[in-house]
Amino acid sequence: MEVSDIAAQESRVNGEIRAQKIRLIGVDGSQLGIFGNADALRIARDQGLDLVEIAPNAEPPVCRIMDYGKYKYEQAIKAKKARKNQTKIEIKEMKFRPKIDKGDYETKKGHVIRFLDKGNKVKITIMFRGREMAHPEQGLSILEKLADDLKDMAVIEQQPKMEGRNMHMMVAPLPKDARKNVKSSNQKENANA
Repeated sequence: MEVSDIAAQESRVNGEIRAQKIRLIGVDGSQLGIFGNADALRIARDQGLDLVEIAPNAEPPVCRIMDYGKYKYEQAIKAKKARKNQTKIEIKEMKFRPKIDKGDYETKKGHVIRFLDKGNKVKITIMFRGREMAHPEQGLSILEKLADDLKDMAVIEQQPKMEGRNMHMMVAPLPKDARKNVKSSNQKENANA
């Protein structure tokens, strides 16, 4: 069992260990054998270190000699780095109307592209009012056009669907390496044309 496996549970240390006989593992990871609890604790204290129970369910329980305070500190640093490198994906929303003008469409498409470049998912909503509800195909055509315009950088995660007076579609950014492949193939096609 690795030292990193200890993080899964809160370990018993030194005097908290209840077993009479334990299997002891040294600082370097070598097996020292089966000792009485008091003897193992004395060996650990002689080295100026702690006795830590790492496998309480084993027969006999397995304990390791280590600097427990240093170990806990290193685990806290690792956890902090893992949280720091974690990416948080947000869902942005862009609202369109069925009778959107070309300039407004291009502006909103630019915002969607900016959101996708930052790695966010985008929920695209077509809002219908009054008599516009009679022509949902207008909203669907806008969503299809937008999906076609974004095919190089996004994938449709949720197909367009009507909910009440709104039609929704969810797009997610393509991974960075997939975007590069799409861009390079598009450039080759443009060069050949």
